[in-house]
Amino acid sequence: MCIRDSSWSRWVRSLGQFIRFGMVGGSGVLVNMGVVYLMTQLHGGTERDNDVMFWITDEHAFRFTALTWIVAFVVANFWNFELNRRWTFRSVGRSSWISEFWPFFLVGAIAAGVGLFLKIGLTNPTSPIYLPSPWFNDHQGIRARAYWAQLIAIILTLPINFLVNKLWTFRS
Repeated sequence: MCIRDSSWSRWVRSLGQFIRFGMVGGSGVLVNMGVVYLMTQLHGGTERDNDVMFWITDEHAFRFTALTWIVAFVVANFWNFELNRRWTFRSVGRSSWISEFWPFFLVGAIAAGVGLFLKIGLTNPTSPIYLPSPWFNDHQGIRARAYWAQLIAIILTLPINFLVNKLWTFRS
């Protein structure tokens, strides 16, 4: 009976952590999307989202959409780390800030790398996962492909982020 109670309490605790992680993630999505929106508006709007920032090869370019993804990730990552450390996993005092931050950042960076490829695929007209017209477009606020691609990529990388951070970054 004791083993069962222990398993049940661990499951309930993990469920609570997942819910808190999701709430923190939700606030991080708002921070992320706010950064993307602000950067996009300052750059001239969603119709300029695929502007080339510089060429990597003769055929491949680093585009504004990748820059917004990276900057938004870094800002939201700091936000999420602090909230997860203090509230979700309550790890303040167990380990130093830096010893938990770098694993969290690494996990987030790997997820962000996967997410960046998803976002590029969702916004590239030659991609098999391109968000289709007429529902999505490159210029109309709520229907802007850039914003939907950002949101979809974040949602798809959330479960991996939770599991790896729970089992590695904030392990008890």
